Amino acid sequence: MTALCRATVDTLALNHNLRRIRELSEGAKVLAVIKANAYGHGLVPVAKALCDADALAVARIEEAVALRAAGVGQRLVLLEGVFNQSQLELAAANACDLVVHSHEQLELLESFGRNSRFTVWLKVDTGMNRLGFRPEEFSRVLARLRNLHAVREQLVLMTHLANADMLSSDATSQQLALFEETTRGVEAERSIANSAGLLAWPESRAQWVRPGLALFGVSPIVGKTGEELGLKPVMRLGTELIAIRKVAAGESVGYGSAWTATRDCRIGVAAIGYGDGYPRHLGNGTPVLLGDSRIPLVGRVSMDMITVDLTDHPEARVGDSLTLWGDGLPVEELAQLAGTIPYEMLCGVTQRVAVQYLK
Repeated sequence: MTALCRATVDTLALNHNLRRIRELSEGAKVLAVIKANAYGHGLVPVAKALCDADALAVARIEEAVALRAAGVGQRLVLLEGVFNQSQLELAAANACDLVVHSHEQLELLESFGRNSRFTVWLKVDTGMNRLGFRPEEFSRVLARLRNLHAVREQLVLMTHLANADMLSSDATSQQLALFEETTRGVEAERSIANSAGLLAWPESRAQWVRPGLALFGVSPIVGKTGEELGLKPVMRLGTELIAIRKVAAGESVGYGSAWTATRDCRIGVAAIGYGDGYPRHLGNGTPVLLGDSRIPLVGRVSMDMITVDLTDHPEARVGDSLTLWGDGLPVEELAQLAGTIPYEMLCGVTQRVAVQYLK
């Protein structure tokens, strides 16, 4: 690969994580969430690598169409459902399950005149206050769905946890109790647990779990890494040194003179920046891996380059590889330093970063 800035995606690690999720889920089926370009890892290659998942989930119909066009035949679930007649027809043509969370979506199904039938995942809002029917609406909505020719008899009931990553909060227990009370007595499979739920709240696992971030070896729980949970990082973001220069004590480096040398230094310039998805607001001292050694970021991240302090590594040469995150440098750690979450870091890798898939 000729590109200097590249993301390496390890599909063996991806499948290790799927197996680990199955171990934790104790028999639950796995709906592998691969929306948003598989969290930056590549929609189609990841879908094909996850052929052992029980189903795949995307957010939007365009993602489902792209998967079908690439030959992916697994069960597909549209997490946001559809929003007009043409999307509904596309969902039928591409054999998609539908999440139904609004009265407008119910009306679309009621007016659907084709012979196609959908498996519906009925979403109940138990406290996220984003999508879903309120508990007091549930019985009426369920009755409407069960009277529709376009809806298959076997439904899946679902909700979404708002605070599963906050282990000290009682909000998750309250949501679980409300979902149980609302759906009690209804014969249907249930899906509650996202990545944080299946890792931290065993009672949320039900018949289907919906891992996203955990599939990629990343912990959704602050203070924990994927490795500590038995997961392996799937993405390594790397680049190369393209220049090395001497900087005297008292001289500054980069835009805004954001870092000033306190000693004579050897500074490396590497081919990555915020134009590639490496956050601009990562500050001085952020670790970068040179081999197995951590070296500090110095100066401001620019669009195409960063600078690192190589003074204590005289062996470093132009062309040497650097790891920005991956095995040995968890993206969870970088996200915390950047004041964001690992989801944003992974999804933010831009299209100009070359991607290599290891099988």
